[in-house]
Amino acid sequence: MAISTLHRLASRITKTPSLSLPARAVITRSSVSSAKVADRIVKLFVIDPDGDKREVVGLSGQTLLKALSNQGLIDPASHRLEDIDACSAECEVHIAQEWLEKLPPPSYDEQYVLKRNSRNRVLNKHSRLGCQVVLAPEHQGMVVAVPEPKPWDIP
Repeated sequence: MAISTLHRLASRITKTPSLSLPARAVITRSSVSSAKVADRIVKLFVIDPDGDKREVVGLSGQTLLKALSNQGLIDPASHRLEDIDACSAECEVHIAQEWLEKLPPPSYDEQYVLKRNSRNRVLNKHSRLGCQVVLAPEHQGMVVAVPEPKPWDIP
């Protein structure tokens, strides 16, 4: 009974537009935590900055940033919080066209951060912030490219 109440509450909260994406992700993560871990596994294909294709395993409800940092593809220290206000686009990834349509559209804040950190102030239509993409079972097999660090990001 408690689990069904939690699922109902989580579905109502995630439909609330006033909540930020990270807040919804936390609620979603807590609501799916009762499922078996094997049922939550999402396998992704990642092209690293060297051009090598790697398989990365994440969990539904987890951000793409977390899955990539667990595999060492993005430095977790470069992104202090999974909050867009603290983001400076070090977690930028490029997502294959066919998968972009399966993701919710980027928020205004996400687009602003991506534009602010691009050299030409032009948004690449494949760019997303890994901290804003929450993995779900329908993302199984998603193809993601981790771009090379921008020259101004390298210490």
